Amino acid sequence: MSQKTKRIIILLALAQAVLGLGLLALPRVVQALPGSLTVRLQARAPILRPVFDLVTTPLPASLPVPSGALAQKGQVGLPTLDFANPTATTPPTPPTPTAAPVTPEPTAATADVNTPAPTTIPTPAPTATPTPIAIPTETVVLAAQPPAKALEGLKNRPQNFNNCGPANLSMVLNFWGDPTTQTEAAAYLKPNPEDRNVSPWQMADYVNEQTGLRSSAHSSGTIDLIRTFIANGIPVIIEKGYEPNEREGWYGHYLTVYGYDEEARTLRSQDTYLGPWDDSGREDTYDEINAAWEEFNYSFFVIYQPYQENLVQAILGDLNDPIKMWQNAALRAQAAIEANQTDAFAWFNLGTSLTRLGEQTGTRDYYEQGAAAFDQSFILGIPPRMLWYEFRPYIAYMKVGRYQDMLTMADTTLETTGGRNVEETYLYKGHALAFLGDISGARAAYQQGLKLNENSYPIQWALDSLP
Repeated sequence: MSQKTKRIIILLALAQAVLGLGLLALPRVVQALPGSLTVRLQARAPILRPVFDLVTTPLPASLPVPSGALAQKGQVGLPTLDFANPTATTPPTPPTPTAAPVTPEPTAATADVNTPAPTTIPTPAPTATPTPIAIPTETVVLAAQPPAKALEGLKNRPQNFNNCGPANLSMVLNFWGDPTTQTEAAAYLKPNPEDRNVSPWQMADYVNEQTGLRSSAHSSGTIDLIRTFIANGIPVIIEKGYEPNEREGWYGHYLTVYGYDEEARTLRSQDTYLGPWDDSGREDTYDEINAAWEEFNYSFFVIYQPYQENLVQAILGDLNDPIKMWQNAALRAQAAIEANQTDAFAWFNLGTSLTRLGEQTGTRDYYEQGAAAFDQSFILGIPPRMLWYEFRPYIAYMKVGRYQDMLTMADTTLETTGGRNVEETYLYKGHALAFLGDISGARAAYQQGLKLNENSYPIQWALDSLP
């Protein structure tokens, strides 16, 4: 064999080795790329899409069923919701088995996203009696609802990558004369550009703390409530589900609603993802909006002038009182389940609402019922991205001692690029690890969450609580 042939063989072998190593490394390289960059690359060079699909971890069809849930896909009975006597409320049947807690669950009356996981057994606290927001005593005259109305002055702008929250927020701030841009809002709300979620309460807090305007976030909204706000000159930002196509799957999205037509039964809105960009808005039917809105428990927030405080509270009515609001949301979810036992989102909403009631009242039954409702939603199938936006399953499971199920949910979320950029995932993973006695693991989880969002005071509180 000639020297030339030997060199060619050696070069071919080296090339194969380099190619093989490159193929082995490609998944890690692609997964390390920022999500915004991969989206741009695939948009500019569609030929790359099969490559990205091949080397990235595909999203599962739905979230995994927690080990503490029912083993078989059966029907869970609805709880009997007796809000006049909460302690008499019966849990769903059959009962959901729960893992034996390694550490007793916290007994504090409320545990929100803002509540760090205690690492020692707390002293039992008396049941808190929430103080509802005072309804104004002065007479507030609401504007009559005309058959159709559209507010003027909302300028739609395309959102940056995964930036629908700050984009809609800035749009409404601009409507009221505040010049904040979506980039400026995002710099505070999601300093990590790859962050996949900004919750309504975060944006309401931002408005109340960083601007001269006021904001209020709620769930269990209705089309009639939207019409009343618009009739009184106030646009409404709703949180809804959205599925652009089968390939991308389901996402959460924000939409600013600024008009309605009662005869046509349509709402007019500005969509920072779909456009149009001439500020003419888009129209969707009441039924279309409600179907997508249900997927986020009919959540919304409003931004308004300080002098409109009494007006807004009068429009909100019972939604000013957190307990009444979550009772209403639970009953609404229950009615949806009675109409369709396979409505996974209704079961999820029931779990969220009951868990919220547990946080408001300190009643353990609500956490048990909430956990069982979440179990059924997972059995029926909830989109995997739901845990990018909604976190009450973690709290329900934490309160009933199902810490391993919390870890399973967090680790499933962290398997995807998007999920690794949701700081709340690290918050609840840290809580679970803390309860399981892994303090160093909890510390690492909290620290990673703060790397994603240094302004997340719930994570900072949790980290500070560790010994």
